[in-house]
Amino acid sequence: MQQAQDFYDESAALYALLEPLSDSEFETVTLFKGWTINNILRHLHVWNIAADLSIEDEAGFTEFLQHMAAGIRGGRLPDFESTYLDGLSGRQLRQAWIARAEIMAEHFKAADPKQRLKWVGPDMSALSSVTARLMESWAHGQAIYDVLGAERVDGDRIGNIVRLGVNTWGWTWKNRRMDPPGPMPQLKLTAPSGALWEYGEISESGLIEGSATDFCRVVTQCRNVADTDLSVSGDVAKQWMAVAQCFAGPPQDPPAPKVRYRNTM
Repeated sequence: MQQAQDFYDESAALYALLEPLSDSEFETVTLFKGWTINNILRHLHVWNIAADLSIEDEAGFTEFLQHMAAGIRGGRLPDFESTYLDGLSGRQLRQAWIARAEIMAEHFKAADPKQRLKWVGPDMSALSSVTARLMESWAHGQAIYDVLGAERVDGDRIGNIVRLGVNTWGWTWKNRRMDPPGPMPQLKLTAPSGALWEYGEISESGLIEGSATDFCRVVTQCRNVADTDLSVSGDVAKQWMAVAQCFAGPPQDPPAPKVRYRNTM
């Protein structure tokens, strides 16, 4: 699956960004929920391990879920993830994370995209699983790029995240126990390569135009739509961009305007 290579390439880009950091700098606090870089890398590493277990060792994945359920009872997810990894941090964490990401990518490359895999929620296909890991790596990586003041140069692999955003249009509303306010708005997004990616049909729902990167930032809730250059016209389009959520879990609201941004100091 190309998505498995895309997942690894996104991980490798973040790995390269972290190369200059000392162990102590991994404790830098980001604008994502006050998590440190260590917190974010542990989160990515633990759930990459989980995804790898789901495709290679179903019994091991079931055991992981039991550890996770016990670990977060009355606690915080970052605490469980730190305990699960025996407090692994800094440059050693960086090495362990990228090594497992490479192994996981190879396992998914060899898999049938339609293979059904166990997960925390409903089962999903191998294709959906590795696409979700790519999305998570890109989205959580944004907080690290931001705090380090780095401008990420995206590749067209973010097309996977765009498609995930499109495919979760209906789920965004269902997750909030709401009916979709109309048909999905039309999208005209410019890919990093300059290609035009179009989705949806012309309708009264409106139109969303701009960079694919900005669209990904909104549907992953890395940015408030007001902090992007997206052009959003039509009531339905505006409603969607105010609550879009392409990741699993209970409904979450995007950050308020000017809460998430790239550090320029």
